Amino acid sequence: MIEEPETILYTDGACSGNPGPGGWAFVLYHAPSGKRLERSGGEPQTTNNRMELLAVVEGLSALKRPTTIRLVSDSTYVLNGLSKWMSSWKANGWRRKEKGRWAEVKNLDLWQKLDELVSLHEVEFDWIKGHAGHKENERCDELAVAEWRKLK
Repeated sequence: MIEEPETILYTDGACSGNPGPGGWAFVLYHAPSGKRLERSGGEPQTTNNRMELLAVVEGLSALKRPTTIRLVSDSTYVLNGLSKWMSSWKANGWRRKEKGRWAEVKNLDLWQKLDELVSLHEVEFDWIKGHAGHKENERCDELAVAEWRKLK
C-alpha cells in the first residue's frame, strides 16, 4: 500500500444504453502542488465497460512521468481486472475461460494499453461506491454523463 501517493486519479464512465452513446471522465489531483486536471470525452456507440476503461487510460496517459498513484474508481470491472485478472489473462495469451472454452478478453485493446500504462507507475487501487456522494466520483460522473448527452 502506498502511504502517501503523489497523484490521485478519480475515474468514471457512463453509457446511455449498453451499447449506446457513452462518456468517460477523470479528475487527476497532484497532492504536492494541489493542482487538478479534469478531462472527458465520449463515443457515439460503445459500452459502459469500455468507457470505464477509457477513463483510466486517458487519466494515466495524461501523466508526464512515472509517479505513485491511487486509482479511485467505482468500477469493480476495472479494479478487479487490473489487480486480480490481468496476470492470468496475460499468462493465457490474453484469453479467459467463457462457458468452458477459451475466449479473447473483451476490450482487449484497452486492457493492453492499461497494462502498458500501469507498468510505468506504482499504482494502488481503491474502490468506492458510485453515486454515494463522493465529491470527485460525482464530478467524474457529471462530466461523463454530459459527454454521452452531447452524442444522443
